Amino acid sequence: MKYSFFTLLVFLLLSVHTLPAQTPYWITAERNQNAKNTWITFRKNITVSNTPQQAVARIAVDSKYWLWINGDLVVFEGGLKRGPSPNDTYIDEVDLAPHLRQGENTVALLMWHFGQDGFSHKNSGRAALFFDCEALNLYSDESWNADIYEAYENTTAPYPNFRLPESNIRFDARREIKDWITSNSINRHARIIGKEDDAPFNKLVSRPIPLFKDFGLKPYLATRKSGDTIICSLPYNAQITPYLKVNAPEGKTIEMMADNYFGGSENNLRAEYITKNGVQEYESLGWINGHEIYYIVPADVEVLDLQFRETGYDTELSGSFKCNDPFYNKLWEKSARTLYITMRDTYMDCPDRERAQWWGDEVNELGEAFYALDTKSHKLAYKGILELMNWQRPDGTIYSPIPEGNWPVELPLQMLASVGYYGFYTQYFFSGDPTFVPLIYDRLKIYLHDVWKTDRNGLVIHRPGDWDWGDWGENVDNTALAQCWYYLALQAHLEFAGIVEVLDDEYMIRDKMSRLKKAFHKSYWTGNGYRSADYTGATDDRTQAMAVLSGLAPKEVYPKIAKILLNEHHASPYMEKYVLEALFVMGYEQQALDRMKKRFQKMVDSPHTTLWEGWGIGAEGYGGGTINHAWSGGGLTLLSQYVCGIAPLQPGFKKFKVQPTPGKLTELNTSFDTHYGTITFDYKKSRSGFIMTVTVPEGTEAEIFAPKGQSFSSLEGHTGRIDRKKMTVLPGTYVFRGR
Repeated sequence: MKYSFFTLLVFLLLSVHTLPAQTPYWITAERNQNAKNTWITFRKNITVSNTPQQAVARIAVDSKYWLWINGDLVVFEGGLKRGPSPNDTYIDEVDLAPHLRQGENTVALLMWHFGQDGFSHKNSGRAALFFDCEALNLYSDESWNADIYEAYENTTAPYPNFRLPESNIRFDARREIKDWITSNSINRHARIIGKEDDAPFNKLVSRPIPLFKDFGLKPYLATRKSGDTIICSLPYNAQITPYLKVNAPEGKTIEMMADNYFGGSENNLRAEYITKNGVQEYESLGWINGHEIYYIVPADVEVLDLQFRETGYDTELSGSFKCNDPFYNKLWEKSARTLYITMRDTYMDCPDRERAQWWGDEVNELGEAFYALDTKSHKLAYKGILELMNWQRPDGTIYSPIPEGNWPVELPLQMLASVGYYGFYTQYFFSGDPTFVPLIYDRLKIYLHDVWKTDRNGLVIHRPGDWDWGDWGENVDNTALAQCWYYLALQAHLEFAGIVEVLDDEYMIRDKMSRLKKAFHKSYWTGNGYRSADYTGATDDRTQAMAVLSGLAPKEVYPKIAKILLNEHHASPYMEKYVLEALFVMGYEQQALDRMKKRFQKMVDSPHTTLWEGWGIGAEGYGGGTINHAWSGGGLTLLSQYVCGIAPLQPGFKKFKVQPTPGKLTELNTSFDTHYGTITFDYKKSRSGFIMTVTVPEGTEAEIFAPKGQSFSSLEGHTGRIDRKKMTVLPGTYVFRGR
């Protein structure tokens, strides 16, 4: 008897020891084909005895997914375009607990596999799901049901241009799987294709930005009909998915597209719906953008309802700016709207033609975000910095757009702008978050000091790279611009060397900066502006501006540079920001405001709610440029940072200045969020003097300057001595008066 018991005990112990631990796997459908534009349904029933307070699921796909729990939509478009590096994949974290109930629960997921490379996506080549929820003991394995959703098809030509990894979406309702989200209508089991870190997905990197914001289905502002087309108006240029409800016979094709379908003179994204018999509703899940949505509807289809769902990056347009001139108010508002529509998986150049993380655009965009958006927006630039450096080539060069699948082209001057003062440094100093610096420092050093070389005088040797691009338009002096952008990159590297405490690098960088600064003015100043010896075009306004902003131009030449900037107008809207900023820095604020109005008047007067890529549209826009490019929004930054005069003196606005330069403006009001709280500023000027109100958040202090050409006479509630030009104040709200 004892022997039998012992034998049984050993058997049980061995059995427990050899049972495989539950492991999440990459799974796909049995009939997986990994083709482009593949849609797969996944479904799993689970029993929950006690609903947990938290049940975080780690979910990864290539490329997008929609998640339902018990028939309720939990995630609308999860997943991020791939990847954080050339080989790895992002993974979401989603808390399922609020959506669970005691007893039987159904988890359903629809996956969209792009299946092709693009300017913003690296295709893994595998359509698969990874699902890991330890709290529910729920893991992706062969027990899940999975099948290709064959109702999703490719549209007929024309197809989207090669820059986009997404395909047009066609849904044939005659092949719809009825109630698959809540019932057992899928009977095929999933197939395991690998473990967590297996190729081609490799390392799973936690999603560094929030899940996208879902504004819900809403009616259009207005509709009108033109022939077979119903034209639906949106409140502004937005990222939307179109919805319809119709009564129709089967086999009729309804087309859906935005007025931006040909944005940037390219075919972008559209959708098709093939009807079944009777009353039916459908939402095309791939987002498109525009001011209007077109539904092309056959005559024998009765339209019962049309709506749209706006989605986008989860941030609030919490910043504001107002003044007594409607032009600048409208410019600021359009800049903010353009900024928001160029944010999603990454910062984008535009939301229609490319959706690509061009870093020249991102430099301007991240600067705007600090004054227009809440602090959640800071994460998108942080993500972009890591991606840019993670995609560094073995030879040390960096390039964009990334994540990259089919356009590995280096634009050297954009890259210098990215890693320098206006890019990486601004992200650190304005957000107060230096944690990315140690992560990218060594690679940044390689790029700036191994890839870029200087001559015996200390001037940087211009590199054409793959595309020698300094700006759209004519009369671009790239050789001279390289000196300015490189010097600004050294400024950022010097600050970062201090953060990581590499003293030898600080000495090396200071020496390089000193030699370049001494050589620049001597080598490039002609007496009437800066110019490269081999440059034969008209005097480049961009070069003069960057010489000022980099600090390479001595102040004694400012009057001559200002004269050039008032007469030369070659910069595109991208570089115009820097031309205008140079005028503010040199003290020509009214001239800057006048040039801003002259250059952007046409865009501000346009009925579009967003700013354009070029100074015009179609033939007047570079290559038929788009109507939504946030690189044109530099005026937003300048109105808040220079006209209202609010800028950080210590990282994250721990200490900041308020030094308004209103020019002829008599009323100013602005507010924006920091990690410490909201900074607000109000200014009103009359014949009797001015009144200025400033709110300083808790945990910060501010240096308050009297507006240019004016002086303080009193500070409300203050009984001590008043400095006529500058006051340093602690947290609170302050009312200054003067004239």
